[in-house]
Amino acid sequence: MPELTITSHPSSTGASSASPSDSTTDTAPRPQPAAEAGATVSTVCVVGLGYVGLPLSLQFASSGLRVIGLDADSAKVEALNHGRSYIRHIPSPAIQSAVASRRFCASGDWARVSEASAIVICVPTPLSPNREPDLTCVLDTGRAIAPHLRPGALVVLESTSFPGTTDEELRRVLEAGSGKTAGRDFHLAFSPEREDPGNPGGGVGAIPKIVGGYTPACLERALSLYGHAIRTLVPVSSCRVAEAAKLLENTFRSVNIALVNELKLVYGAMGIDIWDVIAAARTKPFGFMPFYPGPGLGGHCIPIDPFYLTWKAREFGRHTRFIELAGEINTAMPEHVLERVAEALNHRRRALNGSRVLVVGLAYKPDVDDERESPSYVLMEGLRRRGAEVGYHDPYIPVIRPTREHPQWAGTRSLPWTREVISKCDAVIIATAHSNVNHRELLAWSPCIIDTRNALGAVPANPGQVWKA
Repeated sequence: MPELTITSHPSSTGASSASPSDSTTDTAPRPQPAAEAGATVSTVCVVGLGYVGLPLSLQFASSGLRVIGLDADSAKVEALNHGRSYIRHIPSPAIQSAVASRRFCASGDWARVSEASAIVICVPTPLSPNREPDLTCVLDTGRAIAPHLRPGALVVLESTSFPGTTDEELRRVLEAGSGKTAGRDFHLAFSPEREDPGNPGGGVGAIPKIVGGYTPACLERALSLYGHAIRTLVPVSSCRVAEAAKLLENTFRSVNIALVNELKLVYGAMGIDIWDVIAAARTKPFGFMPFYPGPGLGGHCIPIDPFYLTWKAREFGRHTRFIELAGEINTAMPEHVLERVAEALNHRRRALNGSRVLVVGLAYKPDVDDERESPSYVLMEGLRRRGAEVGYHDPYIPVIRPTREHPQWAGTRSLPWTREVISKCDAVIIATAHSNVNHRELLAWSPCIIDTRNALGAVPANPGQVWKA
C-alpha cells in the first residue's frame, strides 16, 4: 500500500502556527526524516501498558530503543517481566523477545522516569458519570512524572482529549511539579494513538502518526522520537491541531454509524433490510464509504471522544447539535435491541421476564478481547432489569475482569458453547460476530436468535427463527 501524503511541518525557527500559505500542496509521499532531527533518544518511558502503551513499547524496543514500561497494576508488571501477554493480539513471544534482549522491562517505580530522555503517556481518558471529560489519569500521571523529569526531556501525550489538554492542563501540572518551563527546560508534544486491534495490517509502525509540538523545537524532538519506530510521520502546526484531528477521526465514525443506525430503523419500518441497502450502495466507486449498524457503540474511542469535543465547544459558546444527536441515536440502539428481543419472545408466546437469554460476544468488535465500553454490557443490564436470566459467551473473554464501569459483572464466566447450553436458552443475541463462533451450530441449536450484526445474513434459517435488530 502506498504511503499517505506527508504534510509539511513548521520550521524549528519559524512560528508555531502555520499561515494559509504554509498549507500542504506537495502531493508526493515524503516520509519525514525525523530520526535525524533534534537530540538523540536512547531510553523512552511509556506510561500505561494497556492496548495503546504495550504495543507502542514493543515497537520502540524492536526499533532499537531501550523502553521502561510504567504501570500502576502490579499484576501487569509481573506478567510482562515474565514474558506473559494479557492482550490477545499481542503474542507472548514478542514480549519474551523484548525482555530477553534487555530492550524492555516493566516497572511500577515512578523514579525510573529519570532514566528516560522521552516519556510517552498512554493512560485512559474516560467520561465522568455526568458524561464530562475525566482527565484524572492524565493529570495524576503528570504529577507523578514531574519530579523526575531530566533537563531537556520530552513528554508526549497520546491519550485522546480535547484541544488544549496538552499545552494547558498537562503543561501546568508538569511545570508546577518539576519547577521547569515547557519549551525551555523540557519538550512537550501530543501524538494521538491510532490503534486498530484485530486488524493484521494495523501494526503500530505501519500506521501514519500525527505529531504536534508545543513549540517548533518540541515538534522536532517528538519527530526524532517517533522517527525511530514509525514509518510515516505527519507533523502538524500545534498540539491542538493534533488533538482536534483525533477527535475529528472518531466523530466522523460516530456520526456515520448513527446515520446507518437511524436508517436501519427507518428502512426496517418499510420492510427493507439495511444490510442489503449498504451492500448495494457500496458498489459506487466514489463518494460513498460503508458504515454498518449495530447494537450500540463500543471501544475506548468512538463512544467517548465526541463528548470531549462537545464539552469543550460549550466553553466557546458553540453547541455541537449534529454530534450530540449522533450520540443520542447510538446510545439508544441497545434499547431497540431489547425491544426486538421482547418481540421475538412474544412471537413464541414467552415473556422476557423469566426467560433465559444468552448474549454472544462481549468484546466490542470481532476477534479481540477488548470489552471496553461494549454495548453488550448495556444489553445484559437491560435484560436483567426486565427480569431475564442472563449469560454470555465469548471465546476471547473467559471471565469478566473487574472494571470501574461494570463491577457487578466481575468474575462472571463465559458459558460453554454446547448444544446443551444453547438449547436451554429461550433467546440468543448475536452482539459481536466473532469469526470462530459457529453460527450454523447456533441455528441448529437455538429456535430464537436476535442478530444485530447480520452474522446470519447468508445462512438459511427457519421462518421466524432469526430476528434482525
